[in-house]
Amino acid sequence: MASINHHLLLAAAAAASSSGALAYDRRGGDGDGEAFSTTTTAVRISVSSPLRRALSSAASGILPGGSAHLLPSPLPLGEDLNVYSLRAGFSFLNFFTSASNWSAGFPTQNSFASASVPPTNLSNQSSDGNSDDSKCCPGCINRNTIAKAAAAVGPAVVNISSTQETHGWVLEKSIGSGTIIDPDGTILTCAHVVLDFQSTKPILRGKVSVTLQDGREFEGTVLNADRHSDIAVVKIKSKTPLPSANLGSSSKLRPGDWVVALGCPLSLQNTVTAGIGNSGGPLVNLDGEIVGVNVMKVWAADGLSFAVPIDSIVKIVENFKKNGRVVRPWLGLKMLDLNPMIIAQLKERSSSFPDVKNGVLVPMVTPGSPAEHAGFRPGDVVVEFDGKLVESIKEIIDIMGDKVGVPFKVLVKRASNVTVSLTVIPEEADSSR
Repeated sequence: MASINHHLLLAAAAAASSSGALAYDRRGGDGDGEAFSTTTTAVRISVSSPLRRALSSAASGILPGGSAHLLPSPLPLGEDLNVYSLRAGFSFLNFFTSASNWSAGFPTQNSFASASVPPTNLSNQSSDGNSDDSKCCPGCINRNTIAKAAAAVGPAVVNISSTQETHGWVLEKSIGSGTIIDPDGTILTCAHVVLDFQSTKPILRGKVSVTLQDGREFEGTVLNADRHSDIAVVKIKSKTPLPSANLGSSSKLRPGDWVVALGCPLSLQNTVTAGIGNSGGPLVNLDGEIVGVNVMKVWAADGLSFAVPIDSIVKIVENFKKNGRVVRPWLGLKMLDLNPMIIAQLKERSSSFPDVKNGVLVPMVTPGSPAEHAGFRPGDVVVEFDGKLVESIKEIIDIMGDKVGVPFKVLVKRASNVTVSLTVIPEEADSSR
């Protein structure tokens, strides 16, 4: 009879939990709100009348000391909430929620025997119910990880509003986000937020207003802006301390790493998303460091956004300080990184393709460019640049830096393994192109 009642009780409770007919919570004492006790656990149950009868009948002969410890018999049939005490450390709630009491989707027969374990120690939980993650392993993600990363940068995220006026009339207004990266008031944002791209040449907008999260407003000065990268630097002056965010390293990111996009659009409080950001807002890693600046969202592709890596931005800012603009050397080459698979495919198409393990392929040379003047030909494979072995376009760009008018020695391999040494002199790229 006990076994039959056991299953009746489980079936009734399972049906109740799936249909919403059963609700319960744990309290100390006899349900009167007294302090929690390790020797007393109360269960608050709200059930429908038919289910009450089923639970009362099923509990008979199963629970220690009879069903009177859990459900009085006969049960009152009023529709109000009723509170029952379950003493001696027995936890009805723990039974139905503990994974250790279930096997292959069914409750185990000895679950009630193991339910006498004292309630879990709640000392590692905060007052709002959130678990304390101080013991979390390095690199793992928990419920507070993204919130902490956002909180580390949030105070430094600002709203930037700029207007273009003529004879007192506001012709255009642009709103975006930015991030204070230095307590002196240096702000990173998007160039399109502070520049007017409708004219033939981008010009600064008339006013730039910066609003912090604490409500302070400042008039900002656009120090520099780069149209191609869509990065700009704004400066504000404050007599009181300004919050600032730390810069991370985008080169350490891997595909699949978690990042958080923040913004401050329309003078609202910060927005925080896992990847979709507002123009000019920071892209942040889980350590709360800026790894990029959000520059564009593709409207035709939901959820697809772009950001400029912070490592590139650091170089842009250095160019601003050194040259007053971003200086980009121009060779006039279209290039492609080679890998063993591409090389094997090219050799299948042409047996005369040079025997190389890596390098940078030149599929096209721009007419009249420095590269054409140096003697580059389509099909060349660059293996050395300025005396250094190269395997990628990025390496060539890093070697050139901002050097314009400086000759570079280049070693290329051509069909049938012909090696040629060339000298190329980069020109500064035309910013209007």
